[in-house]
Amino acid sequence: MNTSALETDPRALRVWVEERMVFVELTDGRCLGFPATRFRLLAAASDEQLAQATLRLDGAALRWEEIDEDISVRGIVEGRFQLPLPPEKRAA
Repeated sequence: MNTSALETDPRALRVWVEERMVFVELTDGRCLGFPATRFRLLAAASDEQLAQATLRLDGAALRWEEIDEDISVRGIVEGRFQLPLPPEKRAA
């Protein structure tokens, strides 16, 4: 039996922001979070703009309309970010 990529791609059920951390709850039950500073446009966004995160493409992408930013859920799960963690946030 063939399984399409769409069926195996990670999908989000919801997205929310707390204290400039973006969180996603995945359909497999995992919750992941990352600091907004990992993406240029998110880092520069106001708290109000950052809080306006929505899900798109049946949970395959996150969208911030006002700042015109889209981030794939697959990229988040795979740890693909634009910017590295600041030195004080890296594990010792």
